[in-house]
Amino acid sequence: MEGTAPIGDIESLTSLIIEGEEERRAAQLRSAAIDESVVTAMEAVSLKEAFAAGGKATLAVLLILHIVEQFDRTALAVLAPDIQKALNISDTTLIGILSFAGVIIVLGAIPLAWLADRFRRTRIMNISVCSSTLMIALTGLVPNPFLMFLARAGVGATYSYQLPCFNSLLADTYPIASRSRIYAIDGLGRPFGLLVGPLLAGALANWIGGDSAWRWVMVIIAMIIAFAGALTFLVKEPPRGQYEQKMFAGTTYDRPDDMRISMGAAFERLKKIRTFYYLCVGIGVLGFALVAVPVQFSLLLENAYEYGPFKRGWVTSLTWAPSLLVLPFIGSIFDKIFRQNPRKLMNITGMLVFGYGFFTLLALRFENPVVLVVLLGCANALTSSAFACVGPIVSSVAPPQMRAQAFALVPIFIFLIGGFFGGLLAGSLSDSFGERTSLTVVAPPAGLIGGLIMMYGARFIRRDIAMAVLDVKREHAELMRLAAMDREKTPLLQVSNVDVSYGTVQILFDVSFEVQRGEVLALLGTNGAGKSTLLRAISGLTQPDRGFIRLDGRAITFAEAEMRAKEGVVQVRGGMGTFPSLTIEENLKASMMTFVDRDLQNERIERVYSIFPILRDKQGLEARSLSGGQQQMLALGMALVHDPRILLIDELSLGLAPIVVQELLEIVTNLKNAGLTMVIVEQSLNVALAFADRAVFLEKGHVRFEGPVKELAERGDLVRAVFLGADGG
Repeated sequence: MEGTAPIGDIESLTSLIIEGEEERRAAQLRSAAIDESVVTAMEAVSLKEAFAAGGKATLAVLLILHIVEQFDRTALAVLAPDIQKALNISDTTLIGILSFAGVIIVLGAIPLAWLADRFRRTRIMNISVCSSTLMIALTGLVPNPFLMFLARAGVGATYSYQLPCFNSLLADTYPIASRSRIYAIDGLGRPFGLLVGPLLAGALANWIGGDSAWRWVMVIIAMIIAFAGALTFLVKEPPRGQYEQKMFAGTTYDRPDDMRISMGAAFERLKKIRTFYYLCVGIGVLGFALVAVPVQFSLLLENAYEYGPFKRGWVTSLTWAPSLLVLPFIGSIFDKIFRQNPRKLMNITGMLVFGYGFFTLLALRFENPVVLVVLLGCANALTSSAFACVGPIVSSVAPPQMRAQAFALVPIFIFLIGGFFGGLLAGSLSDSFGERTSLTVVAPPAGLIGGLIMMYGARFIRRDIAMAVLDVKREHAELMRLAAMDREKTPLLQVSNVDVSYGTVQILFDVSFEVQRGEVLALLGTNGAGKSTLLRAISGLTQPDRGFIRLDGRAITFAEAEMRAKEGVVQVRGGMGTFPSLTIEENLKASMMTFVDRDLQNERIERVYSIFPILRDKQGLEARSLSGGQQQMLALGMALVHDPRILLIDELSLGLAPIVVQELLEIVTNLKNAGLTMVIVEQSLNVALAFADRAVFLEKGHVRFEGPVKELAERGDLVRAVFLGADGG
């Protein structure tokens, strides 16, 4: 049939595709073959030694805060029926108001974590505790549902500091090999607060008496938290990542000049850590139960068993007693398991969450309140144990410089993804079918599915820890090399051991090279080699999976693209790099918005016109009316108005006529003579020979060559893979 390829050609093409995919997969495996023995290289650390290293004050204060801050939450759960009557609202409205505080915790945790990775976490903690005291007191004074909503939103905002600050402080204060025990001890605060809190709330409400008793309970709890908050001034700020640095680099070191980590870059980097990703997704599914169960259980005790506030309080508190019995002993077990096999620890975390779902389902099958409380107590003990594992796992795989933001993402999955929607679902089911049915539908599946997701993610933990360790070692070695180097000889751009992937497909593998001041580097390779991806990683449009990028010795790896542009890293996009419907001058002005002061804009535009006189002549024309070469000139001009320290150009000559390419080469040469540092992606080796000092040749994401362009031209094995241009045939 006409137009149909021969069978032999199809088979050959299929064979090439399969071979290419197998080669790419083999490259991924080679890249992953890092030394996982570092995971089990830690020696045991006694609790006495841990306290000698980090002191007792931090753990003691955080434990007390965990306890007293549960009083507020448990009081709301115990007194929910009284609040409901006082404000005359339905189950759905009540749970929605209380659940929304969890959403605010999430929304507040992200910016607070951003601050915690930059400033003193202890100061953030001081301010937050004082603010929470005020908002809890206001909760007891509200006259209507709307003001209750605002008060609880305020409480949620002030509680936002807990996960990012508490967990990162503990990780930086105490040695790695003791963290399971430290987090287990800290984890006692939640069940102890949940055990004492309902008793306290119920007893106070019963003692005060009357319809307004719940209001006085909230005011008294606010006073207790204020007293505990005064202890936060005893906590000292520890160096970030000090124990990882000591263990894997042999010493501690600072990053005083690094550009600040952006929230977007932190999220992108953390999302690519598979252990962290699956842990958070599993916790998010579990979140459907964690917010809904306490409120629904309190409503069940009132409606099904007709328990008053005091009885609801001590019955609810009993469900947390098993956690207090278990947590003091599991920390040492988890530390030992973590040292021997981290994958086993994460599997255990998933199994504990899975067990929570099973015991919750089993408990709801019994009408007898004693059996119900005992089985729910077992379920709570399992989740308490699981959360004791979360801290060591997250701190072992997340980069130390973004650890607070890593812990801040955990409540996003718990409350925003799981808790809020789970609370609304549970409240709706409760209004229609009753509390027992609501709990049965929401809680058991959340535990079962969440546990399975965590167990699936366990397969990635050894590699993720080993990658984190490797980054610490390489970062320290690089910083030591830079410290010993003459400042004037520091490379303007350094790309160190960078991996980049899109989803599950890895594009760049361990890419490293340097660019000196005033140097022009040609980035060569066939289509699909990863050249454009590499430029995107340098300019901040793509976040690397691992590795570091430095500008003049200063790390910019986790900085936003806008921040890098302000520091002088400017990229000219390949293809359509202009706004077609705008004029030339409008394009130049648009490219400077928010970046260049208005007083300097005319001066910068005149400088571009002096470089590209043809643009001055056509400044009133729309960009779409220009030729391909003129559009490339305009795209270059839109970059040059930023006065870049390093200019990244993607596909300089692609699709342009030879005479236009020659004009562009003259412009690039003039920019080079003016001292501008450039990295230019190029397909043609002949073109690269005309302007570049050195070349980096990429093949399937790997650096196959780095050196003078003339040496690359002598490498026949590589030259055949590069388009030689018109002269090369």
